[in-house]
Amino acid sequence: MHIFLFCRYTCIKEFRGDILKRQCIVWMLIMTLILSPAVMSAASEAEKPAEQGQNTAEHQVAAEVAAPHALLMEVSTGTVLMGKAEDEKLHPASVTKIMTLLLILEAIEDGKIALSDMVSVSEHASSMGGSQVYLEPFEQQTVETMIKCIAVASANDACVAMAEHISGSEGDFVRRMNERAAELGMTNTHFVNCCGLDDDEHLTTARDVALMSRELLLNHPQIHEYCTIWMENIIHTTAKGSFEFGLTNTNKLIKQYEYATGLKTGYTSVAGFCVSASAKKDNIELIAVIMGGADSKSRFQDAVTLLNSGFACCSLYQDENRVALSDLPVSGGVEDRVPLKYAGDFSYVSTDGSNLSDMKRSLELPEEIPAPVEEGSTVGRVAYILNGKEIGESPILAAGNVEKAGYGDYIQRAFHMFLL
Repeated sequence: MHIFLFCRYTCIKEFRGDILKRQCIVWMLIMTLILSPAVMSAASEAEKPAEQGQNTAEHQVAAEVAAPHALLMEVSTGTVLMGKAEDEKLHPASVTKIMTLLLILEAIEDGKIALSDMVSVSEHASSMGGSQVYLEPFEQQTVETMIKCIAVASANDACVAMAEHISGSEGDFVRRMNERAAELGMTNTHFVNCCGLDDDEHLTTARDVALMSRELLLNHPQIHEYCTIWMENIIHTTAKGSFEFGLTNTNKLIKQYEYATGLKTGYTSVAGFCVSASAKKDNIELIAVIMGGADSKSRFQDAVTLLNSGFACCSLYQDENRVALSDLPVSGGVEDRVPLKYAGDFSYVSTDGSNLSDMKRSLELPEEIPAPVEEGSTVGRVAYILNGKEIGESPILAAGNVEKAGYGDYIQRAFHMFLL
């Protein structure tokens, strides 16, 4: 605006001719237009980063979610696609059982227990209230049946029985739950029991629920076998005899949403209606966490809203046409060359709407490597570049051993050359 005033003063003072006056007026109009709020605002809008559009879309999705707390996460990368009051501490109800299931499957993986092991039910476990499968004191069920009771019917009695079977007592098992939560970076979580019964100190957040859900899905995908059971009968065998008991999945998305793969629901009058819903479409896996929902139907609607928005913005790149690798020259070895192989497949999930057809690859290998060469050692890589930024790599490994050549090897090689 100072420029405008200076120009106006200078023009009127120094130029008296009609032509120059008209030129001055034109100049003033131009400066006024340039400095006008509308033009400045338009210029400012043009300079805003593209991600603001993404943030706007995120806010729109958050507004469509009725629950006060929610989070959407892409599983393979752990990228948070949407959050709504996701770090506020809350009562999780039976969503707690995700950690219980994680520790059970880790105990199986570590060889501490087996699916076929028999679990005895204590009086303490049998006395659990809330959702249960009515296990009786001294009744025995296999570990696998207990997993089904927890994953499908959200059974508190089965949770406590498994906690005691693994750790000796529920208290010791809960201590391990909290240790594992800390290892996973669940900084706003504290467990008091293994099944989610309300307690003033039993708290977590939507973000932390997503973290433990991701750990379970990534490292124990067999959980889907249990979480997707809709109905199944178990056999109670007690002193009173044997009888069937029906399990029905508490997660209605298993029937209502075609991409649903799990994971766990929860409800108490204090916690409200909660769910950690997992789904997979076109090899993209998502977790939608809803906490504090007003009713059962709305929590599932909210989860579907999040999952659909996530699938709409995520896309998968898989390198299916890899460059054929030639043998790499070796210096000073008993062999002149070593075969190569890729360390594994490469895939990348975009969560920002990028055009993955623009992906570029850069093969990086030395002209030769010195002996000795150990099979499986990294000798190079393929870098993947999208929009000028490296987004990942695939290591290239030696596919064989090459020992370092000794004096005798050189003599033998020279002798062969002489014969040729």
